[in-house]
Amino acid sequence: MDLVYQELVMQIINIHDAKTHFSRLVDSAASGEEIIIAKAGKPTARLMPMETVKVKRVFGSMKGKIRIAEDFDAPLSDETLALFEGR
Repeated sequence: MDLVYQELVMQIINIHDAKTHFSRLVDSAASGEEIIIAKAGKPTARLMPMETVKVKRVFGSMKGKIRIAEDFDAPLSDETLALFEGR
C-alpha cells in the first residue's frame, strides 16, 4: 500500500515484512524514501533518512574561555612517562 503525502510517496509495510526486509528498507530510507511500519494495519513507526546538520564553525568563539598552561608542551616526568609506556 502506498500513501501520497506532501508530494512524497511513502510505502506502508506491515511489521512482519519490515523484519524480513529490514536491510532493504534501511537502504531505501537512506536514499530518501520514507517507510511507514504498521502493526495490525495501524501505522506505528516511520523509517526515514537521517538529516545531517552542518554546524557552522566560528573561529575565535572560545577566545578568553580556554587557558593553556605555560608548560603544556614541557617534557613529561620519568614517572608520568613510565605510566604512559606501561612500565
